[in-house]
Amino acid sequence: MGVSVGFIGATTEELDRAEEDPSWAGSYIHELYGDDHFLMSDRPSGGPDKAWAGLQFLFDETDIELEFLMDGYLLLEDGTLFGWSAEQIARVARQLQATPWERLAAHYAPERMMGEEVYPHTWRLDAEGELDWLRRSYEELVDFFTAAAAGGYGAFMSFSF
Repeated sequence: MGVSVGFIGATTEELDRAEEDPSWAGSYIHELYGDDHFLMSDRPSGGPDKAWAGLQFLFDETDIELEFLMDGYLLLEDGTLFGWSAEQIARVARQLQATPWERLAAHYAPERMMGEEVYPHTWRLDAEGELDWLRRSYEELVDFFTAAAAGGYGAFMSFSF
């Protein structure tokens, strides 16, 4: 299964309720993702999935101020669910939209990533294929943040391991 990160647009009201009642938040997210039928297909969703650490490596080499495991605010004490305000989403959307993939790709360093044990530890197996995977993941992330910001959404970020 692996370690993954995913986002779904959330209203301010949902985020407020989640802060007040974390058990509701856990159930609500499970309900949204609990089966193959996504209940709110009109909401932006997506994320880097298992590419989060590889993208984080690239972000850390640029001026993109996004840290998957530090941004947002903790909703569940087990560290599996975070809330992101609409303002945070809009800020990150602007940064991502202003950063072309080529700028990130210039920092791709499979050997260094392996040495630093960047998850999922596959960077040397097919370096070009992994770079393409990161590009597709980045594009999905940009699409999510852009759509969420345009809709005035905050987000729930799930961190599964």
